[in-house]
Amino acid sequence: MYVVHRVAELLVLSQHRPLTEHEQKEWRESEQFLINREWNLAKLKNFSEMAHMTDDTEWQHEICEKLERMEEAQ
Repeated sequence: MYVVHRVAELLVLSQHRPLTEHEQKEWRESEQFLINREWNLAKLKNFSEMAHMTDDTEWQHEICEKLERMEEAQ
């Protein structure tokens, strides 16, 4: 995933010199992207558990498809 690689690159750069304003902006945007992505993954996993507990297989399949698409996008 490009965002993770860029965050790692920015982290290494920040250990050797202060980040430029542009790099700081990239850091904040990447951080927010990863926070949102992890929140959405957690939410879908919780929904999947709810679907399983209520025996709603159709809903669970829909959720699993969304999870697979998100994982493929990595």
